Amino acid sequence: MSKRWRITLKRSSIGSTEQQRATLRALGLRRLHQTVEKEVTPAIKGMVAAVRHLVEVEEL
Repeated sequence: MSKRWRITLKRSSIGSTEQQRATLRALGLRRLHQTVEKEVTPAIKGMVAAVRHLVEVEEL
């Protein structure tokens, strides 16, 4: 059984770099308080680490 994360956008991307905004879009986060569920992979871990100040992560 693979692990999953519930990732929620908690802070606005206004003022963030273009790269951080692109990372949020790649995660599927477009609106504030929007939540997505993702499989935990090295790629997803790196993306979450890049925007950790904007998102909240829960393990499922």
